[in-house]
Amino acid sequence: MVNYRRNRLPGGTFFFTVTLADRSSSLLTEHIGSLRQAFLETRHKQPFSIDAIVILPEHLHTLWILPAEDADFMGRWRSIKARFSRLLAGSGAALQQNVKGEYHLWQRRYWDHTIRDDQDRQHHADHIHYNPVNHGLVDKPTAWPYSSIHQHISRGLLTADWATSSDVDQGGHYGE
Repeated sequence: MVNYRRNRLPGGTFFFTVTLADRSSSLLTEHIGSLRQAFLETRHKQPFSIDAIVILPEHLHTLWILPAEDADFMGRWRSIKARFSRLLAGSGAALQQNVKGEYHLWQRRYWDHTIRDDQDRQHHADHIHYNPVNHGLVDKPTAWPYSSIHQHISRGLLTADWATSSDVDQGGHYGE
């Protein structure tokens, strides 16, 4: 098996993109309650903080902060993916299984990036919050319900009119 390079940094902050195998699926938003439950159960057993998150129909982006002595984001993703898959299967969703009986719901790999500094963190948080607009799902970030932008606004980290046309970079988007 290929050994992918992962930066195992205890207490690190990481950006992730995690995707369903079927890019035309909308299971993540259709079953948002099950996805939240998978995250909560995993965080209960293996704590971590979510700095920012957005759930789109077939993929999600998130910023995590791991505990100081812990670098195991891989185990956390394995747990979240497995729990969500089992919850969907238990709800009667038709999921394909491979020969080993594993559900073929998620892409096996995911994108991770170790956050280097505050500017890098802010860039990735902006990318997360603006992503529903980049994908043409809404015309402004606050119109997307499955985003931490609403918590960031309520905590005073962003204004309600964040990402107006004057905020957006010359390419018309954040971080793509």
